[in-house]
Amino acid sequence: MPRREWLSYYAREFSALELNSTFYALPRLSILEAMIDKTGEGFLFSVKANQEMTHQCQHDKRVFVAFIHMLQPFIDAGKLGCVLAQFPYSFGFSRQNWDYLELFREWLRDLPVVVEFRNARWLKLEVFDWLRSYNLGFCCVDEPQLPKLLPSVAEVTSNIGYIRFHGRNAVKWWQHEHAYERYDYTYSAEELGDWLPKVGKLDSLTEKTFIFANNHWRGQAIGTIRQLRSMVD
Repeated sequence: MPRREWLSYYAREFSALELNSTFYALPRLSILEAMIDKTGEGFLFSVKANQEMTHQCQHDKRVFVAFIHMLQPFIDAGKLGCVLAQFPYSFGFSRQNWDYLELFREWLRDLPVVVEFRNARWLKLEVFDWLRSYNLGFCCVDEPQLPKLLPSVAEVTSNIGYIRFHGRNAVKWWQHEHAYERYDYTYSAEELGDWLPKVGKLDSLTEKTFIFANNHWRGQAIGTIRQLRSMVD
């Protein structure tokens, strides 16, 4: 089908979309307005923070002001689920980075924000308590169980629950020619079944829980969510 019809088709089956393109560049407001028109009532967008905010850690408030301005159509339409701030593995546990997170929260005002760490050194009770004090959500992940990556823990630090299934392609996670290769993975029913109690925990402690699949290379993500949804139902 034509590309312009993709989102409408997607929204017939799913109730939320994780918008990844905002990581690379901020779209025109007209693009977001068109996305709103193609989705029904109750459909929500999780919008990924721009790379200048998470990977380059720009201490420039103007970047955040521009990002908030870009979100305005979603905010006005009641379709902003949250902002996803995915930090890279190189964003390690340190006082400097912790201070940056505090600034990050301040500059995004009262917007709902979920933080995804890729470095396991952030998994500390004091960090979880700090996230709660700033109303920052914690992104639970399923990814290869490699040294210093996050294990599959279910933690809640705000009124939003969030889970991302990245796949478990350990061979290609660090060694690959193209970045998308690390997400080439198909989950088994047993692997997804391990998450059912964790999904239940998040759902019981939050106002809403987002579950997204990022094992996207050959469309496995759609299969992952369909399979998990049938198991949850």
